[in-house]
Amino acid sequence: MHIYHLRKLSLFLCLLGVLAGCSSEPVDEKVLPLIQINDQEVTKAGFLAEFEKSLQKDQPLSGIEREELQRSFLVQLIDRKLIHGEARRLKVSLTEADVETALEGYRQDYPGHRFEAMLQERGLTLQSWRVALKENLIMEKLLDQAVYSRVTVTEMEVAAYFEANRSQFDRPAQVRARQIVVAEEATGQEALGLLRQGQSFADVAMEYSLSPDAEQGGDLGFFARGEMPLEFDEIVFDLPVKRLSDLVQSEYGYHIFLVEEKRKAKRLSKKEATEEIMSILEGRKKEEVYLAWLQDLRARAVIAVDWAQLEVNDKKDN
Repeated sequence: MHIYHLRKLSLFLCLLGVLAGCSSEPVDEKVLPLIQINDQEVTKAGFLAEFEKSLQKDQPLSGIEREELQRSFLVQLIDRKLIHGEARRLKVSLTEADVETALEGYRQDYPGHRFEAMLQERGLTLQSWRVALKENLIMEKLLDQAVYSRVTVTEMEVAAYFEANRSQFDRPAQVRARQIVVAEEATGQEALGLLRQGQSFADVAMEYSLSPDAEQGGDLGFFARGEMPLEFDEIVFDLPVKRLSDLVQSEYGYHIFLVEEKRKAKRLSKKEATEEIMSILEGRKKEEVYLAWLQDLRARAVIAVDWAQLEVNDKKDN
């Protein structure tokens, strides 16, 4: 995953913790704001309340670790306020249908009641998740329109990258395999019996497997030697395509494998590597223009942070 994708994800996760802190607060005249960004203020109490929500439950932290996380959280909060201020200035908006479509996409990643369980684990309601999702989608739309639209990758840049990084496109032998993982040998033998009777591997995996990839019918995708546990490599690279393995025991439980496809080792041509190179270069450029754009937002804003208030809090914790 490229850096700019990670940045989008981190901003969304930050939003889930700081959404309330990102709104303007009524401030008592005797209470000095911890953060002031243009005409918006956040008190120390408001900031700390939202910071605590962002931490994992029962997460042990030293005084130094807490201080570092608070400072990082504060910077993210400031950047979010700047970005959403810019979205308002440019009148970036979404329809309710856009939000519902995105919400359904997230739900599909959590079959059954797992979506509701995920919300409960994070202490969120469906409404708070929906509000956070909408804010994140507006931010993504702003970045796509105002920032990433500037990015282009030329054929000359692709060719230059390919020539300078030829060894990067040496592909080792790979297999694409499916697996079923169960805790008990008897359960594994039962699943193996169903497969030998002709039942679909994907269907049996979704019903029996304990592995997260069960939702994809046990599909592990393509991988080379050394990318999976040794027990996997010892079986799948010698297993003929479309042939079931016997029951294989590992520290994770009991496995059944099916090899879907094999790829021989090869060096990709420039044509074969173009899509990957385009993605790499586009990711780098998006990160560069994003940072430059964000720095410009910071330079044009009036930002004040009373760091002394946090330092007093840190001394009390220590």
